Amino acid sequence: MNTLPLASDTAMVLSAGLGKRMRPLTATQPKPLVRVAGKSMIDHTLDKLDAAGVTKVVVNVHYLADALEGHLKVRRKGPAITVSDEREQLLETGGGMVKAAPLLPETFFCLNSDNIWLDGPVDVFHELSLGWDEAAMDALLLMVPHPRAMNYRGEGDFHLDPAGRVSRRKQGRVAPFIYSGIQLVSKRLLRDAPEGPFSTNLLWSRAIEEGRLFGIVHTGLWFEVGEPGAIRPTEEWLTRA
Repeated sequence: MNTLPLASDTAMVLSAGLGKRMRPLTATQPKPLVRVAGKSMIDHTLDKLDAAGVTKVVVNVHYLADALEGHLKVRRKGPAITVSDEREQLLETGGGMVKAAPLLPETFFCLNSDNIWLDGPVDVFHELSLGWDEAAMDALLLMVPHPRAMNYRGEGDFHLDPAGRVSRRKQGRVAPFIYSGIQLVSKRLLRDAPEGPFSTNLLWSRAIEEGRLFGIVHTGLWFEVGEPGAIRPTEEWLTRA
């Protein structure tokens, strides 16, 4: 375990989505339980959190929620998991964070449950913690440059200025960085949020306008595993690592 300090001992793992792009594998199981290299994707994520020293995790559930809750109760010994129940309504990423806010501290990690990555010299949670400035930032996004984003075929998401402030890719252009699905968040980002389902992009746009959305560049590899065809090449990369 890394002995450097973490900005938070708590994370939210976003796990409520329908996983449509991963069909037919998600016809009978939620996407976080799809296995890659012999392990469910959410266990890849939770194992990384546990190894980094994150001791508390909030997991939101909606699609096939009983299966996911059952897996977490039976299979997991650490970190300690609390469920944020979205069975009645899928709230998307932003709405999911708002609903879970009473369970979260003022600063917390937030990441997608289907993330698979390899750390560089420092694990991603300590990378984010080292870059965190509580006074200046509402959120700090972990970015991946195209050469280290395996299986990714898109045009990128963001630009970073010399200070690390984030701006969006312009339509029809290519941006150098892809959002990894991992961020460090202050509850300031959630202030005055709308009710019901909405995307975190709404909150990010305000933070960009206020100069309070920042990013750092991941020093390891990251794998896009959004479709069944990405599983085998990811497993091959992990076998070689």
